Amino acid sequence: MYQFFIETSQIAEDQIRILGKDVNHMKNVLRMKPGEEIRVTDSETSRSYRCEVAELYEETVVCHILAEEEEGSELPVRIYLFQGLPKADKMELIIQKAVELGVYQIIPTACRRCVVKLDPKKEKTKLARWQQIAEAAAKQSKRSLIPEIMPVISLREAFARSQKMQVRLIPYERAEGMEKTREILKGIRPGDEVAVFIGPEGGFEETEIEEAMKAQIKPVTLGKRILRTETAGMTVLAFLLYQLEQ
Repeated sequence: MYQFFIETSQIAEDQIRILGKDVNHMKNVLRMKPGEEIRVTDSETSRSYRCEVAELYEETVVCHILAEEEEGSELPVRIYLFQGLPKADKMELIIQKAVELGVYQIIPTACRRCVVKLDPKKEKTKLARWQQIAEAAAKQSKRSLIPEIMPVISLREAFARSQKMQVRLIPYERAEGMEKTREILKGIRPGDEVAVFIGPEGGFEETEIEEAMKAQIKPVTLGKRILRTETAGMTVLAFLLYQLEQ
């Protein structure tokens, strides 16, 4: 069943009107016909509905609401991924998989070992592209919201932004063993905000780890192997999903 996101203003009694680029996608790509069922999610409230396509017009698709889904698809915590900027197209893969695994927000972060430096003139275009990838991944994985991709910030700004979050984790190869990691994850409670810091290729510098620990960010191990930047974040998110999924 295909999924689409709408705003609250597009809901009226027992009908939902789909607008914008999704209309063309439904009519000309998916070639939908009246009677087909779809899933529609209000991006403002995260409420999802099972709907039936009723009428397809030039600029709108009218759907009848069949039922509201009671069980949501979101984790009981909000996970913020502070991702060190990687090379090439790795960020696109990271965004796609992080959204599938339940991340709430992704914040690209400039670290000392980052090779990539986003040109301010190109950053807006890049962010728009990344947001499109997040939206597509949210639709594919039946999320109840579209995670937001934030503008690039420095690692120091990232530490400051996470200050009020209940759980803050930074994978580090010299952290205590897996038992300590399991203990930290078991302490996470529904409603918590969880910050995850992932370094770029080459990882964090020792001074950055020291700054993180001074900021009370907890170092955790991901096992005995050294993981690539595009693997490390996915591993943490998979750990969290396993621990928290209800």
